Amino acid sequence: MDRKQFLTRSLKATMGAVVAGPVILHANSCASPGDPQNAPEIGPSIAGTGPLVFAQAPLPYAFAALEPHIDARTMELHYSKHHAGYVKKINEAIAEEKIDASDEVDLFARIPSWSAKARNNGGGAWNHDLFWKLMGPGNTGTPNGKVLDAINASFGSFDGFKEAFTDAAMKRFGSGWAWLVEQEGKLVIGSTPNQDNPLMADAELRGKPLLGLDVWEHAYYLNYQNKRNDYVTAWWSVVDWDVVAGRLG
Repeated sequence: MDRKQFLTRSLKATMGAVVAGPVILHANSCASPGDPQNAPEIGPSIAGTGPLVFAQAPLPYAFAALEPHIDARTMELHYSKHHAGYVKKINEAIAEEKIDASDEVDLFARIPSWSAKARNNGGGAWNHDLFWKLMGPGNTGTPNGKVLDAINASFGSFDGFKEAFTDAAMKRFGSGWAWLVEQEGKLVIGSTPNQDNPLMADAELRGKPLLGLDVWEHAYYLNYQNKRNDYVTAWWSVVDWDVVAGRLG
């Protein structure tokens, strides 16, 4: 059995083990995957009375909307199985450990206090909600305005930025994420392992996440196999730089 066959069988097994679709939605949300109406903003938690609860925001576009750069089958599995599983398991961890975080930012600020289950699945739920919003169909592939100005100031040029970000994505051994973050008004590139993110108190890279790229194999293997660099190259075409601009500053 080659690696592609193994991963495909593993994904099918995951489909039977993890519930499909949004696990928990905001009480006032009637949207479904692919429908941006009423989609909750990042983060996914429900504020108010009671414990912290994570919800899976509906996709703001259809599964096939990012083709040919990201194929519909990968998007469906990634969103409906992997992401949904993280949301389900972080809510389990919150209940099991009686986690008293007021919101996801508080959760990540105190992440060393909680279990690996809370860390990995809390990060997975939050990271993916952001990841979907950072992409969209019909994008130009290049930023402008204040984002481009900030990138040029920090990295010399957009091409220089892309090279540094791609390098971070390619050098992340195993599974993880590449990030562009804001640190005290400056832009910094780095990566984190597994489902860690720069909001976590003990993360390898700290800062406000502006742009994040999932480099877990399940994000690209069905279409790109082991060619992570091809996946990263294609991903630039679907980045929504307006969303990045909204997070800057």
